[in-house]
Amino acid sequence: MEPLILAFITGLTTGGLSCLAVQGGLLAGSLAQQIEQDVRNASGTPRPARGVPGTHGRPNTALPITLFLLAKLVAYTVLGALLGLLGSFLTLSPVTRAILLLAIGVFMVGNGLRMLNVHPIFRYFVIEPPRFITRYIRRTAKQGTQLFTPLFLGALTVLIPCGVTQAMMAAALGTGSPTTGAALMFAFVLGTSPVFFLVAYLATQLGARLESYFLRFVAIAVLILGLVTVESGLNLLGSPLSVANALRSLRPAAVAAPAAPVTTLHATPASADAVTDAAAAIELRVANAGYIPEVLYAPANREVALDLVTNKTTSCARDFVIPGLKFYQLLPNTGRVTVDIPPQKSGSVLRFACSMGMYTGQIVFQ
Repeated sequence: MEPLILAFITGLTTGGLSCLAVQGGLLAGSLAQQIEQDVRNASGTPRPARGVPGTHGRPNTALPITLFLLAKLVAYTVLGALLGLLGSFLTLSPVTRAILLLAIGVFMVGNGLRMLNVHPIFRYFVIEPPRFITRYIRRTAKQGTQLFTPLFLGALTVLIPCGVTQAMMAAALGTGSPTTGAALMFAFVLGTSPVFFLVAYLATQLGARLESYFLRFVAIAVLILGLVTVESGLNLLGSPLSVANALRSLRPAAVAAPAAPVTTLHATPASADAVTDAAAAIELRVANAGYIPEVLYAPANREVALDLVTNKTTSCARDFVIPGLKFYQLLPNTGRVTVDIPPQKSGSVLRFACSMGMYTGQIVFQ
């Protein structure tokens, strides 16, 4: 349930503005004739509309915008199901997911910098459909304002996804489930709809002045979200370069290491003379909000049994990954799973994370 809530919040906070910045032109084109017709009806004389922004009348655009968003919601839900189905055959490994997250994150950062006009090189950080499709969409948008037009254009937005949407599409692909993929895209697009509707509607009423205010905010939001996505990819790779891992690695150095590990160790020697070679057991609680504790201590040069304990856990923390061991397993909602860790050198660190790179932790061997 938590990934769906996160997808909805992402859509509500940054996705709506980001999608509007990319797809708003289609909606504006489909509304132009509607605005002109409303102006004619109000004045009794033909008066050209100035596009969606800047019209002197008060056009009735709520219904076309609503139809546009409904069609978009249905189209992306179907797309999410198809992506989830495709992911069930691909079976993406944690490394593949991490590389995908890094690629999407870099693209989003570049897209944000492009929107801020930082450098001309960032103009390449945009994905567009083939030109004949773009021309067809724009031509259709200018042909009229029947109810079919916003429905048709809303469905065609799947061909022009914004950067945030592309990240969510990758997440739907990684679910490996048509149902989960559809639910993820539905939650995200549903979250984008209120902001999309509000800004689009106000733009038709108040004019183009709003555009200059929200585009810069969208660019900054996309830039930040891109950096967060890069961070998730680095966490999933177990890289010490991620901010979370770098800060956490400083924690043991800042505090004197205890004589005995913080977590209770249970020696299980085969005989009394084999204590030094016995496997130790450490316990990690897998909760909805992450891993407790985030830092575990274990003896070096000995086998370690890592007990993963879940108790009604439903978040992505269940998708447990240890990149250094190439270990990945979906844990049960409630239960205990033991991972056998081979002997590690003193001072070495094994990092772990959820499959989305959101929740992280590490085992320090000493």
